[in-house]
Amino acid sequence: MNASAISRRTAATLAGAAPIMFALFLNAPQAAADTTACPAPGTAATANAAGGAQCSASSTGGAAAAYGLDGRASADADPTSLSLAIAQGGGTATSDAATLTGPAAIAIGPGSTVTAVGVRPGLSIGIAGPGATVSITGTAGPTCTGGVGFAGDFQTLQGCLSLG
Repeated sequence: MNASAISRRTAATLAGAAPIMFALFLNAPQAAADTTACPAPGTAATANAAGGAQCSASSTGGAAAAYGLDGRASADADPTSLSLAIAQGGGTATSDAATLTGPAAIAIGPGSTVTAVGVRPGLSIGIAGPGATVSITGTAGPTCTGGVGFAGDFQTLQGCLSLG
């Protein structure tokens, strides 16, 4: 299969998953929740906890940001990389970026788990709804199991979609 076909398939997967992810955001709990923010630009480290929300971020010359909205988020960035983790409503999001990578992990709802690792130059994103588990290793294709989940990985030019 040529790179053009892979790119078209990846784009189609992304386009098909967009309405599902939009519906997840619309149906997310709206009640007041504990919120924590942990931005870490440049060389920095930060951690924060408030009630059911936790976050930690560290960076050694890149930029890391973790946001816990009644969830647990952790981001780690090496030099010249970006790392983002967002967890809401009981989710757990972990993002770990090596040089020249940009993984993003978004976990929304109880039992949602996303682990995104950047090891090769490129971007990746994983989004999990309630009960879903999404894993991006950067060396093999991503996996999506459980509830509604999606991943797109430009390190491996692969993606996955779970509809529950």
